[in-house]
Amino acid sequence: MLPKPKVNATCIHQQSLYGRFTWCSLHALMFNTAILASSSITQCEIYFGYLALDAYHSQTSKLLTNRTVTMLKQHPISLQPLGVIRTPYQQKFAIPRQPNLVDAAYGEVVFSDTFNDPNMLRGIEQFSHLWLLFQFHKTAEQGWSPMVRPPRLGGNKKQGVLATRSTFRPNSIGMSVVQYHKVEHKNGQLSLHVKGVDLLDGTPIIDIKPYVPWADNIPQATGGFAAQPPPTMAVYFESQCAEQLAYWQSRYPMLSKLIEQVLAQDPRPAYKAKQESDAQYGMSLYDLNIRWRVSGQANYVTSIVQHAPDKEEL
Repeated sequence: MLPKPKVNATCIHQQSLYGRFTWCSLHALMFNTAILASSSITQCEIYFGYLALDAYHSQTSKLLTNRTVTMLKQHPISLQPLGVIRTPYQQKFAIPRQPNLVDAAYGEVVFSDTFNDPNMLRGIEQFSHLWLLFQFHKTAEQGWSPMVRPPRLGGNKKQGVLATRSTFRPNSIGMSVVQYHKVEHKNGQLSLHVKGVDLLDGTPIIDIKPYVPWADNIPQATGGFAAQPPPTMAVYFESQCAEQLAYWQSRYPMLSKLIEQVLAQDPRPAYKAKQESDAQYGMSLYDLNIRWRVSGQANYVTSIVQHAPDKEEL
């Protein structure tokens, strides 16, 4: 940068001349002495031009910020969920990290009274897949952080939250592509059945949109640190839980496939996957407590029992 020139009456008069400079031309003159030497423009003109343009950009930035705040106040955002989705996942642990990894996971969007109108879903059967926009309601109260640790990076390396699919987001909004199954309207209650869900039971659904392949599928897209699907694990049912599985399968026909697909995704925290095997784990699907152990690169289901009822239910 040029040294600050001595200010005199001539320089003050020349402040009015900064208007003939652009930001780029000022930089070109300041860092190219050959141009400066052959130019009739003085250092004082350049200096005041630089200051004036800097002040202009600063004022413009403040103006845009104030205008943004004003626009947000004039157009407040108000969201009313369409309803909630019922899924097998009773806790965050073991929910697939992406949709459609577990196609045995069925969900039912139950519409609230305000939106309990079958006309809203007319024609939706034409689409094989749908976008669900929802709220991460269980993590919303915990706030958000500008930096998070994605499981795909081992849970140690940080990324900007908007460069991940973390649940701890500024507005706690998520989106998933799911498979359309059917629409029901029984006893005056409207519901939409989907499969391949990755949502916690009771998640509020904000909006539903059709998935349009020619627009939503981008073959040349790149996936950053999540470019490839994660490896899967083998899943086996130990002999002592075979009778339990057969019993609960009569109530939940997709149970065996659901357990296999969920455990194949290795639901353990990323740091646990690097530790020694033979550890014991548990997860909740429907009203069942599923226990399993890890040995090498395989999961072995050891028991499937019903959760004890809450004290309020006794």
